[in-house]
Amino acid sequence: MANNNLTSAFSFALILCVSALSLIPHTTSSSSPFQFPLAESTILPDPSSFFSANLLTTPLPTNSFFQNFALNNGDKPEYFHPYSINSSSSSLSLSYPSLSSTSAFISQTFVPDLTISASQTSANLATTNNSSRVISAFTDLSVTLDFPSSNLRFFLARGSPYVTCNVSSPTAVSISTIHAILESYSSNSKTKFTVQLDNNQTWVMYTSSPTNLTRSSPSTLTFDGYSGNIRIALVPGSDPKYAAILDRFSSAYPVSGEAVFTKPFTLEYKWEKYGRGDLLMLAHPLHLQLLSNATVLEDFKYKSIDGDLVGIVGDLWELKSHNVSVTWHSIGGVKQASYPEIVSALRRDVKALSKTPITTASSYFYGKLVARAARLALIAKEVNCLDVVPAIRKYLADAIEPWLDGTFSGNGFLYDPKWGGLVTQQGSTDRGADFGFGVYNDHHYHLGYFVYGISVLAKIDHAWGSKYKPQAYSLAADFINMGNQSNSNFPR
Repeated sequence: MANNNLTSAFSFALILCVSALSLIPHTTSSSSPFQFPLAESTILPDPSSFFSANLLTTPLPTNSFFQNFALNNGDKPEYFHPYSINSSSSSLSLSYPSLSSTSAFISQTFVPDLTISASQTSANLATTNNSSRVISAFTDLSVTLDFPSSNLRFFLARGSPYVTCNVSSPTAVSISTIHAILESYSSNSKTKFTVQLDNNQTWVMYTSSPTNLTRSSPSTLTFDGYSGNIRIALVPGSDPKYAAILDRFSSAYPVSGEAVFTKPFTLEYKWEKYGRGDLLMLAHPLHLQLLSNATVLEDFKYKSIDGDLVGIVGDLWELKSHNVSVTWHSIGGVKQASYPEIVSALRRDVKALSKTPITTASSYFYGKLVARAARLALIAKEVNCLDVVPAIRKYLADAIEPWLDGTFSGNGFLYDPKWGGLVTQQGSTDRGADFGFGVYNDHHYHLGYFVYGISVLAKIDHAWGSKYKPQAYSLAADFINMGNQSNSNFPR
């Protein structure tokens, strides 16, 4: 994808967030958020299989960067940039994926270059079957995986060149590989360990205190009786500068990261770090275009499917996009000479609304028809063809109200208390219905169409907007719940 397209995509994403919330007239209310009728889904998984108990009392993410860790058996890899990471019940595997491409696509394959686990001693064998890995914390940019029976905790942050593992009590920690280990050696301080594999990869491991790393089998290295932090990173090139940079920033590690909209067209990444010194992270090409306040290490790069990832020093990023006006009408305006042609087509399309009632019960296709009609109202306002607006208003009200009142025949919005989000009646029993809406697929499309139509109708009819504002904000909160002024029924 071209860089200009990346910038445009980021700008458009910001506009959508601002627009969807600002189009609906907002009034302060002390009442609790509106909640649609409860769903009894027969297809959603039980989140208690994946999340620690302390997280189950609040809504959980259903479209996150670590979603594969909470689907099916939770054993499919996720891409964190620059590593693909996969976890099982007792281990975590890292892959620095190679890319393959054809004229039609680019893909990357997961290969477990390194796997970290606790060696099976008599002490932890007794508890292995009682507790597997769980997600114990998550933020916009990070997730924490705990392996309680192994004393291992992994802080996984998007864009970190290191994977950080905390070992809470003395444990034999194994580092295994499917490749052949050509060489492994330690620094004089016994806090840095270098491992060379036969696939031309070199990995470095840093420990927070001196220890020994021994070859316990041809493909396995072991830290025996270790407690503290272990940081693991691929050295991205043969030039000594790469290892030197990793050495320099090996002490500071991210434990969480928030993405915060602080002002219009500005997104901040705020990392919480532990350890000494500055934080080293990686930025992809779009980040580099928008970054305004960080130190860039231009010669420190990792390959990725999204382009080169470049080193960034600092725990606060400010990403500034181009300002684009958010308005009800076209930004450039409509030429007066075009009015007659537009008005003629507009009258024809509005007349057709009454002759072609909506017959689908699909939330996706129904929402598209609602949004199309709403667009006609805004065009009518812009070209001063106001006499057609009442007909559009009636069409929108008749189409939207049954979904908000819960009287629509054959489908409707329901609230899922398991994960904390909306599903549809059809989607609560059929994974394929409504394009997977019942398993949280593409909510921003389906609901975005409805929110757009509701916003336009509320602009036309303020009294109607006030009446249905609670339902409208509940729909919007399902896919853009920003945290501040948050709806506690939905995740951030």
